[in-house]
Amino acid sequence: MIIDTHTHFYDPTRPSGVPWPNPDDKFLYRPIMPDNFKKESLSEGVTGTIVVEASKWIQDNQWILDLAENDPFLLGLVGHLEPTDPKFELELEKFAEHDLFYGIRLGKFSTEAPTYLQALEQLVAKDLSLDLLIGMDCLQNVASYATKFPDLRIIINHLGHVPITGGEPNEEWITSIKLVAKHPNVFCKISGMVELSEVHPPPDDPNFYKPVLDVLWETFGEERLLYASNWPVSWRFASYKEVQSLALACFRSKGSKAVEKIMWGNSREAYKWIARV
Repeated sequence: MIIDTHTHFYDPTRPSGVPWPNPDDKFLYRPIMPDNFKKESLSEGVTGTIVVEASKWIQDNQWILDLAENDPFLLGLVGHLEPTDPKFELELEKFAEHDLFYGIRLGKFSTEAPTYLQALEQLVAKDLSLDLLIGMDCLQNVASYATKFPDLRIIINHLGHVPITGGEPNEEWITSIKLVAKHPNVFCKISGMVELSEVHPPPDDPNFYKPVLDVLWETFGEERLLYASNWPVSWRFASYKEVQSLALACFRSKGSKAVEKIMWGNSREAYKWIARV
């Protein structure tokens, strides 16, 4: 079993269009639907995916949920609701009633603003998760959330956006990762590797990525790392097979039990998904 915990689907040809990607992006600006992903991933053993918000429009949460209802390959959605929106609580109440709504993703946050703290309290009350699309400048702040809300499952996206050079990772990133990984409710996605490469095209040698993944292994261990592709964004840089092969190669030496947890087992702990087939 392999569960990809980070994919995006959207359709610019819908009457409303899409807020992302930009029409100038000739690679991504086209219909990207579950069947497109299956053509790339089924042959690589992927058995399901967690869809992550690719739109800040509230109605697009429902659009993805409708897709998921009709396709058990889509295990569920990490949507987007903005805590500063006056309708946040009402919208969260509505979407939380859906069995396939697993939480929200934020790209910015405040560790002190009452609206954000109240939003996280509501996520905890409904047993939902929080994905964070953040860079190194925000990583240390995650520890504050993890301390205040020990029952909130927090998932850092794309390795915390550390530049990958093939050598020792950024020291600030290492310090921050060590800090947040002390909290057992924080997970990290093994995603964004080829996108974060400072070498172009991204190397296909796993050793190039090993210094970063070694730090994550030492800090999060086998229990709190999640396999994710960030497809179709990763597709611009490498095939799905290549992205998955890099992740597998970097952890295969840790043993079959660890690989099983990273490739699917830990995602069940992070998102509490239920098999649909």
